[in-house]
Order: sequence, then structure tokens, then C-alpha cells
Amino acid sequence: MPTDSELVIERFRSAGQGQVFAFFDGLAPDAQARLIAEASEIDLGEVNRLVRTLVAPGGPAAADLEGLVPAPYERLPGHGGDAGAWSKAAAAGEAALRAGRVAAFTVAGGQGTRLGYDGPKGTFPVTPVRHHSLFQVFSEKILAAGNRYGRPLHWFIMTSHQNHAATEAYFRDNRHFGLDPGRVHLFRQGRMPAVDYSGKILLESRGSLALSPDGHGGSLRALERSGALDLMAAEGIDTLSYFQVDNPLVRCVDAAFIGWHLLKGSEMSSKTVPKAYPEEKLGHFCRKGGRLVVIEYSDLPIELQRERDPSTGALRYEAGSIAIHVIDRDFVRRMAQGVGALPFHRADKRIATVDAAGREVRPEKANGVKFEMFVFDALPSARNPVVIETSRADDFSPVKNAEGVDSPATCRADQLRQFARWLRKAGAAVPADPACPPEFALEISPLFGYDEQTFMESWSRLATKPAIENGLCL
Repeated sequence: MPTDSELVIERFRSAGQGQVFAFFDGLAPDAQARLIAEASEIDLGEVNRLVRTLVAPGGPAAADLEGLVPAPYERLPGHGGDAGAWSKAAAAGEAALRAGRVAAFTVAGGQGTRLGYDGPKGTFPVTPVRHHSLFQVFSEKILAAGNRYGRPLHWFIMTSHQNHAATEAYFRDNRHFGLDPGRVHLFRQGRMPAVDYSGKILLESRGSLALSPDGHGGSLRALERSGALDLMAAEGIDTLSYFQVDNPLVRCVDAAFIGWHLLKGSEMSSKTVPKAYPEEKLGHFCRKGGRLVVIEYSDLPIELQRERDPSTGALRYEAGSIAIHVIDRDFVRRMAQGVGALPFHRADKRIATVDAAGREVRPEKANGVKFEMFVFDALPSARNPVVIETSRADDFSPVKNAEGVDSPATCRADQLRQFARWLRKAGAAVPADPACPPEFALEISPLFGYDEQTFMESWSRLATKPAIENGLCL
């Protein structure tokens, strides 16, 4: 009777992927076991379908833009939105938070490589004075929100195989930053194999597959596979506040946003900011065939990105996607179980591999394809999807690049501007141009105020107001 290993090897050979085990007999027993474990993760039927539709001659079809129009969104009161509707939404969101219906969910599988940082991106020090990490910022916002609404929040964090152990150790070593460890749930993202241009699965080494995370869209099936959705159901959680790990300004749980989602009966809702300039690298919220979609900046022709409304002069396709969503738990389960499953996208990459003789290959140009899913591709399948406007200054300053746009320097400046703006609103004398960051360093802990409203509440309770000077921390 064949062993489990023999069955796995035969399955790959029958699928035309026997090259995965070309060096198997020469591996040590523990290396053989690791390769079998990696191969067992692979859905060969799914790989075959992706090769046929995305890699085979002709490749994927270009994005279909027929009938595309800009998507409407709920504007902020200061930009013409209905102040009463926003107030009603905030009240509904606060009620859901007090009832324990909401959990935070962070996609945190990345490393800090592009920042020149060795470690999980969530451990990157980002604040201006204390140099607290992204994870600490989010932890303190979630802790403060739980205290405010009288219901400690659960926090689900999707890691990757690459950074899971380091992320677990980081939270453990920092005592979960004051959060109940039983409410902080880490689980791994799924992986997909890379293939060459003939559809053959690549080996990274003689004893390991070239595997990579399956994209932020993989978060939906990872929630299902990890048991997180079952835990949510048991805890009475039906609403997930989704955000990515690189954005310290994000309001981890925004009552008004949650309220818009619930009052509209939405299964998936999104935040938008008006694009700063036509070529800004944000996806575009659009409608196509009556459904809400996000069109990547690389898929929308530049002439459409630059098109302006003749009556206002604003960009016609102005609604930029910033990867902040509220998602219904049952919708996640439905998508994860294959009802309206997310499509995979092709990414041509340079992939370290080995040749037929087992020698290392470090290509100078793309030599294969990785497959990834995007979470916003769930929007067309969602009932009553809602898009609301948010202020860039309140919600969006990602740390992606070591220098230039979306870098630690630009994020630090945005944090300083935010803190200074709150202090001015409270009546403090902060000498600086409101459009520019102050010339001295200051930092406000999320435990004191995680948005303008909670900051103002804490400031009003201070018996003696602190002097505003270099290094101020609250």
C-alpha cells in the first residue's frame, strides 16, 4: 500500500508537475518531509485552472472597461454630505461597539524589506517621539476603543508563514501592549506556488517550493480556514473592521463608518479619499453593470485618470481606494466557501529558483508568475456595498517606501500635523502653519486620544494643561 508521501508524489506526477520531486531522493529525511508538507498545501486543480486562464498563450484579457462610470460615495458633511445622516450613522456604530458586535482585523503578512528594516512590518517604529511600532499604535487604539465603549474588542491579525513566529514573539514579549491575550488572534495567510511561463511549478531550492502569499484577498478564506469565523460567531461578532498594517493613521474602529455599513444593510463597505493628483497610485471606485468595482490604477487608461468634471473641475474618477473596509462575517464565509469566489491576478516576477541540475538561478528579469487575490474584488458580490468619504489627514498615511512618497518621513509629518491640529482645536498655542508640520516633535498616545473627538474629551478633563514644547507627549 503506498505511503502518504508516495500518494502526494504520484498526484503531482499525474498532474504533469513531477519536476517538483526531481531531487527528492537526494534529500535528507527532514527535508523530504518539509517538501511533502509544502506540496500537500497545493490545490493542483486550482493551479491548473490558473495556468490555463492566466499563463497560457494569450494571457489574461485586458480589463473590461465597457460601461464604466465613477462610483458615487457618501460625502463628508464639510464637503456637502448630510450631517444628520452622519450623526445617525455614528450612533448606530457606537451601539454596535457597545454590544460587542465588532472586531478589528489587520492584514499584516508583510516584511519591512522595502523600508530597509529586518522584521515584520508591524514591528517597524513609526511614531515621532516614542518611536512606537505600528502594532503598538493599533493595540493602543483598540484598547482605548474597548475602554470607551465598555466592551473589549477582539483583534484578528493575519500574518504570513515568513513572519508568523516573529509576530507572535513580538506580542508576547510586549505583553500584548495591555490587551487581553485571549482576544488577540494570529493566523497565517495562505500560499500559492509560482510557475514558469510553461505552467510548471518552480522550486526555490532542491527541497522547497517557490511559495508566496496569496494576496490580501486571501484573507477571506484564511479567516474561514483558521476557525476565526467560528470564533466570531461564538462571541456574537458579526462585523469586521478591516485595515492593512502599513497605515498608522487609520481609525481601527470608526463608529460612523460601521454605522453607515449597518444602516445601509451592506455586506462590504469601503472608505475613499479624493485622489491627490491623477497619477496617484490608488485604485478607483467605479460602477460597471450596476455593480461596485475597484479598477486598479494600472488598468485605468491615463486619459480617464486625468478626465475632469466640466462643472466642478474635480477629477471625474476621483474616489481612491485606501484598503479600509467594514465586512459582514457571513459574507466572508460565503466568499471563502466559493460562492462568488475571488479571482486570482497574475504578477510577473523575478523568482529565485533552481535549474534542471539543481543549481541556483537568480534571474535579472521576470522568469515566472505569482498568483494573488485582491480583497476589493469581493465588492461586486456584496449586497448594498457602501463607499464613504474620509479625510486623508484623519485616516491615511501609509508607510511603504524607504524614501519619497509614503515613506517614514512623510508619515511622521502627517502624524505631527494631526497632533498639532488637535491641539489647536483644543485652544493650545501651537506655532506653525496648519498646512505644515510643527518645527518641534510632539506625540499623542492613542490611549489619550485616538481621534479628534476622544482627544478633545481627554483634554477637557485635564486640570492643568501642559505647555506645548519640544518632545511633548500625551
